[in-house]
Amino acid sequence: MYKRIIRPILFLFDPEWVHYFSFAAIGFLHRIPFMGLLIKALYSSKKPSLKREVFGIQFPNPVGLAAGFDKDAKRFKELSNFGFGFIEIGTVTPKPQGGNPKPRLFRLKKDKGIINRMGFNNEGVIAAAKRLQKNNDVIIGGNIGKNKSTPNENAQDDYLICFNVLFDVVDYFVVNVSSPNTPNLRDLQEKEPLTALLNTLQKQNNSKPKRKPILLKIAPDLTDTQLSDIIDIVEVTKIDGVIATNTTLSRDGLKSPESLTKQAGGLSGKPLTKRSTEVIRYLHTQSEGAFPIIGVGGVHTPSDAKEKLAAGASLIQLYTGFVYEGPAAVRNINNAL
Repeated sequence: MYKRIIRPILFLFDPEWVHYFSFAAIGFLHRIPFMGLLIKALYSSKKPSLKREVFGIQFPNPVGLAAGFDKDAKRFKELSNFGFGFIEIGTVTPKPQGGNPKPRLFRLKKDKGIINRMGFNNEGVIAAAKRLQKNNDVIIGGNIGKNKSTPNENAQDDYLICFNVLFDVVDYFVVNVSSPNTPNLRDLQEKEPLTALLNTLQKQNNSKPKRKPILLKIAPDLTDTQLSDIIDIVEVTKIDGVIATNTTLSRDGLKSPESLTKQAGGLSGKPLTKRSTEVIRYLHTQSEGAFPIIGVGGVHTPSDAKEKLAAGASLIQLYTGFVYEGPAAVRNINNAL
């Protein structure tokens, strides 16, 4: 029903408006008595074979919702009822910011992709942390970044603020230095500044009574040499894993109109499937499986998920696949696994 009726109607409207409308609709549905339980019964799977223990956390299943969908932690509980094993909120920044001018979200329907240049629009880390205090049973990842107005030489301060504010309300952290939509952010992926940033966060992490896993989210556009640097950085800083990958700046092989494909921003969805899997395989092979990888990028079907896991991913995440395939995508992947 989603792909035949609901999606064609939703796709008639502006993508960002549809996103907020869908959020409101999900909230409305869950205010109807027993509707949350019904959705959970329809889409969730509690099969013991799906459980995974990764970086010390017990996940009920390996399929998560990627960052960017629930930036401000407003619907994490409701979204978990659609079968996700974990929800990643953010990217959050220390101060609220509006992001880039609209329009900033574009559907590439012929390619089953999305281009976004949202620009870390969020209500700030404090607002997200307050909402997460109500969480009882959803595994939450906290994706953290810096404000647009913060120069790179002061970026560590922003990441530390987000880390400390979220520490008691998330299960793991994701350091996002790979979004293409914040000016100069990707410069922090270079070996020296990235090592310094991760060492700073690890020092703070190790000062806590019980540390929490820290992961690094990387771009798919890195060269093999840069990916080898990432492996070295993980070993030196002793972070807990990598999320591969963020959105891409590449526009190779697209079929959608140029009016869409030439839009600035990061591309996600099916056009990213192959490259993100290549990055996962390279990291896993070259590191000899030294650290866990969360695979994200173009996961739409059970076969996409299986390819990511076979390449070396321990867990996977959806975003654009959830938009195009609907809530049944999570259930179908879990059933196939």
